[in-house]
Amino acid sequence: MDLAKNISNAKILKSVFAIILGSIALTISAKIKIPFYPVPMTMQTFVVLFLGISLGYKIGLASIGLYLLEGILGFPVFSNSPEKGIGLIYFTGPTMGYLLGFLTAGYLASKVNNSDSYLIVLTKLTIATFTIYLFGLLWLGNIIGWDKPIIALGAQPFLVAEVFKITLLTLITKKVLKIRNFI
Repeated sequence: MDLAKNISNAKILKSVFAIILGSIALTISAKIKIPFYPVPMTMQTFVVLFLGISLGYKIGLASIGLYLLEGILGFPVFSNSPEKGIGLIYFTGPTMGYLLGFLTAGYLASKVNNSDSYLIVLTKLTIATFTIYLFGLLWLGNIIGWDKPIIALGAQPFLVAEVFKITLLTLITKKVLKIRNFI
C-alpha cells in the first residue's frame, strides 16, 4: 500500500513540476521576439503546440491554463504586457481570443501520436493553429469592429512565421512525443 501511495505522490509531483515548467516556457516564449518577416516572431504558438504534444492534453492544458491565470492575476507573462502586468484588463483586450485559442490548440495538438505520418502531423498542427486564429479573429472583430480589415491585421502578418513553426514542430514531433513517457 505504501509503495502505491509513493508512486502516486511521485506522479503528482512530476505532473505539478511539468505544469509549472510548461507555464514558464510559455512565458519565456512570449517575451523573446525573433526578427522575422513581415513582423517579429515569438515562439508562443510553437510552445502551445509543443506542450500539447509532449505533455498530453491534461498536463498540457493545465500548463496553458496556469499561464493564462498568471496573466489574469497581473503577472507580466503575456507577450506585450507591461513589467508590472495589468491582469484582467490586458487579458480582455484585443488578444484575448488568441489567448483562449491556446487552449483548443493545445488540446488538438495532444491528439498527435507516434503512428501519425508527417502529413497527418502537419495537418493536425495546422488545424490546431487555425483555432488560435479563429478565436483571435472573432474576438478582434468584436473589439475593433467588423468594418476593419480583420484578417489583414490579425492573421496575415503572422502566417509565414506560423508555417515555419508548424513545419519545425512537425519535423521534431516523433522525438517530442517521447517526453510523454516520462510523465
